[in-house]
Amino acid sequence: MSNSPFLRISGAVEGVAPDAGVAAHYGEPLREQRALARGTAVVDASHLGVVRVAGLDRADWLTSLCTQVLTVGGHGESLILSPQGRIEHQFAFADDGECTWLITEHDGASPLAEFLNRMRFMKQVEVTDLSGERFVFASMGAMAALDGISDAVVWDDPWTGIAAGGTQYAAIAPDEHPGTRYRMRFTIVSAEDRDRLLAAARAGELTMAGMLALEALRVAAWRPRFAREVDERALPHELDLLRSAVHLNKGCYRGQETVAKVHNLGHPPRRLAFLDLDGMDGRLPAPGALVRDGDKPVGRVTSTVLHYDEGPIALALLKRNVDPRAALRVDLDLAAQVADGAVAESEAGAPEQVDAYQTVIVAPDAGDAAQMAELRRKFRGQR
Repeated sequence: MSNSPFLRISGAVEGVAPDAGVAAHYGEPLREQRALARGTAVVDASHLGVVRVAGLDRADWLTSLCTQVLTVGGHGESLILSPQGRIEHQFAFADDGECTWLITEHDGASPLAEFLNRMRFMKQVEVTDLSGERFVFASMGAMAALDGISDAVVWDDPWTGIAAGGTQYAAIAPDEHPGTRYRMRFTIVSAEDRDRLLAAARAGELTMAGMLALEALRVAAWRPRFAREVDERALPHELDLLRSAVHLNKGCYRGQETVAKVHNLGHPPRRLAFLDLDGMDGRLPAPGALVRDGDKPVGRVTSTVLHYDEGPIALALLKRNVDPRAALRVDLDLAAQVADGAVAESEAGAPEQVDAYQTVIVAPDAGDAAQMAELRRKFRGQR
């Protein structure tokens, strides 16, 4: 993809993969976070992929392929799984009554469109990758500058609650989940409207925030992202994606057997956790850094950010049986400098480490719903 024209705004610093091509920040990352959290700033996320699905059969056809129920006029989040239940695609979807629009990572748009086209058969659907023609902007809730675009497509993140047909694995009351405050909205606009937004930003009429701001709010909300938290082994249960992206009572789809078995009879082998980091020296572990319990590796960091209020924080995938009370440490072999996002090798020898204080997201005993239901029935019978 070509670089976004928003990178020509004074102070813009380009992001690194998976957010190359757009601004990481515009010179004041923490101030931009505050503005975004208040709902007064917009993020250029035009590097994200956009796929359009048209045709009379689109809703039922997409529903048959993925983990969520899609309806005409509806919106939400869904996954496409491998036959073994591993996550292959994660996408937002919004239907405007005429087409269903899918938003995915930039390098996921083409593979997603290719997969969907292979599955068309005799259905009345048309799949088109419009990355580079339609562009995504992010905000926290409604923004007047975006709401005024007549043909824009709007998607509100369902992470604020438990979607219909879903369930929460997070070990916290649903109304206390930090996701309830994560009012993230994607708006898809045309090239002409992107140019109008750019002119408004240059004139000082539109406040811009970079992807670092959006990432910081995402991590604080425990919100998994395909480009960060998903690897080739990832199951939806490990990331608490049954909360937003999986309907447990819909018809058959590829990978459904694994989803049902893990949910009803087993436990996911790994679990997403939130880490508060002791980052007094201003360094953050790079994604992929090892998490250790003593000297034993027990997982890897997936996302790290410096939050304007919470300080250095991270998401990590840990082995299921890691003690929630364990004193964890994270390697700093690769340390991301907060100032510019650059990555530098540490000196040779024993790895530098930072203390990490764990908050459980996906509980170690998550899943096994059938056994838990039986235990509840027995308990009621004893009363």
